[in-house]
Amino acid sequence: MRQIVLDTETTGINPKLGNRILEIGCVELVNRKLTGNNFHRYINPQRDSEEGALNVHGLTTEFLADKPVFHQVVEELREYIRGAQVIIHNAPFDLAFLNHEFRLLNLPPFDDHIDGVIDTLAQAKEMRPGKRNSLDALCDHFGISNAHRKLHGALLDAELLADVYLAMTRGQNSLGMDIVVEEVSTGIDLSQVALAEIFVLRAADDELAAHEELLNGLDKAVKGACVWRTAAV
Repeated sequence: MRQIVLDTETTGINPKLGNRILEIGCVELVNRKLTGNNFHRYINPQRDSEEGALNVHGLTTEFLADKPVFHQVVEELREYIRGAQVIIHNAPFDLAFLNHEFRLLNLPPFDDHIDGVIDTLAQAKEMRPGKRNSLDALCDHFGISNAHRKLHGALLDAELLADVYLAMTRGQNSLGMDIVVEEVSTGIDLSQVALAEIFVLRAADDELAAHEELLNGLDKAVKGACVWRTAAV
């Protein structure tokens, strides 16, 4: 499965008021693995950023003056995201801007180019009701370092969100497992049942590699050696 983790930075919060996209950052996942095939573009929005937005991303009008305008990068973006499932934190915000930009160019909506959207903010609210679920809060919760994030940046935020999404959807996020054994009355005296021969099936090389990859992810999450490595010593 091909997934694209996407983030944008904008001149303000409402495209209906003339605000535009000024940065797009995308990170590619294939079968839940980072590929390094990322997409990152600064865009000249042809207007100034509102003060609140500028304080968030720090991208000045002067810095963006020589960058391409949206119509000069849209075909690259369309090709890059075509047919992928897109992962966004607070998806309605970014989708509103992307669809607005596509509409200005008389193109089919952004939504028509992709295979659905996952909103990690909505997922996080289901998992952590009543908690703060900003990207920074989720990084703290999952032990993902964001110390290098002084200002918002689309590619940096997409990279952090990719780590958050993989942690959120790993399936077993705690290191403990509660196993419930149900006792079933069979009428058989278990003390008289002969023990069966135990067969040991060794893991294949690809299974060992997948296991090592999972441990590396846990090491990264706890910023050291995870308990499974110390338990194996």
